Amino acid sequence: MRVATWNINHIGKRLDRLLDWLDRRRPDVLALQELKTPTADFPAAALKQAGYDSLVVGQRTWNGVALLARGHAPLPVLTALPGDDQDREARYVEAAIQGVLCACLYLPNGNPQPGPKFDHKLRWFERLRQRSAQLWATGHPVVLLGDWNVVPTDTDIYRPDSWRDDALLQPAVRQAFADLLAQGWTDALRAAHPGRPPFTFWDYRRQRWERDAGLRIDHILLSRALRLRDAGVDRDERGREHASDHAPVWAEIELRPRAGARAPIARRGG
Repeated sequence: MRVATWNINHIGKRLDRLLDWLDRRRPDVLALQELKTPTADFPAAALKQAGYDSLVVGQRTWNGVALLARGHAPLPVLTALPGDDQDREARYVEAAIQGVLCACLYLPNGNPQPGPKFDHKLRWFERLRQRSAQLWATGHPVVLLGDWNVVPTDTDIYRPDSWRDDALLQPAVRQAFADLLAQGWTDALRAAHPGRPPFTFWDYRRQRWERDAGLRIDHILLSRALRLRDAGVDRDERGREHASDHAPVWAEIELRPRAGARAPIARRGG
């Protein structure tokens, strides 16, 4: 099974790019972030024609997430991250796809920091940690994938000293990511590339793509019920005309022999 994540940075502007990549890469599951479109305007028909069913939580401006499944309709589980009934940002969606629970997330950026936006990021991260602990405890095959807006270590950025004040590198954010990993999740890119994992994001400014001045902020985490076969980044997509500032990240996974799942995953609305 091939799962992937891509911050598409406005699906209305980059649908042709997406369809072309889907035709070539053919992932079984794709998580999309930064749709920047309401649910009603999401190009579900065009994606359906390409062989993909969609579960969409759209939003105008900066947010919006979706899960695409090839040849299977995603079975909705959650359309919002639990823990804050006042949260109206479209940043999280869960669905069961081919027997795997897939959670697509778009974690808040948190800049400028310190300040309210950074505090919101940490609160959102804590809600995610609580949800991931619930999912881990089920023993079911689970994939957490998306734009985490976290640079986990200094090996995940081209020049860390130039970003020390950025919310993506703050010690509290890195610790939150480490605490979540400590539940037992496998960081697919790091596991497949233990020396220096490939970058996933290159800012549009200051010729950072041309200089390979990148960051690794898009992550795929696997539960213990899944075995990683390979993982990588389709970095050439970032070099195309009118590209997103993120490249697609993918992982090849398979089910481990079943050790006995303990509890079903409860379905809830957003």
